[in-house]
Amino acid sequence: MANIKLEDLRPAKGATSKSKRVGRGRASGCGKTSSRGNNGEGQRSGNSSKRGFEGGQMPAYRRLPKLKGFQLYSKANYAQINVGRLDALNLKEVSLETLSERKTIHSSCVGLRVLGNGDIKNAVTVKAAYVTPSAKAKIEAAGGKVEIV
Repeated sequence: MANIKLEDLRPAKGATSKSKRVGRGRASGCGKTSSRGNNGEGQRSGNSSKRGFEGGQMPAYRRLPKLKGFQLYSKANYAQINVGRLDALNLKEVSLETLSERKTIHSSCVGLRVLGNGDIKNAVTVKAAYVTPSAKAKIEAAGGKVEIV
């Protein structure tokens, strides 16, 4: 392969085009009004309408609702399950993996949170990222175990 010099570089074919020469007579196709139309703000020299201006129509930044507060886009998605629901699952061990295998929770969840609403009668081993104090007390009272992972 030959050495390429800076002066040998050229843009790709079709990447550039000649600038439009306006106001050079009717034969050029851009004469008389120079492709600016017949009248109005855009036809005058020095035209610079402000950002977001839509010709008098209510601009999009005023039509759309505004977000209030800070949006955290990298927020981790935790699955939540109440203690009362653990009995109905009929599982000896409840964890994020077992619940996602049974399609009880969504696959996008990265952790499991156990909440204390409801009652439990069966002994269950719970492996979760967070367990509320009331949920922990109910699980241990039923003879189960709680492991924080």
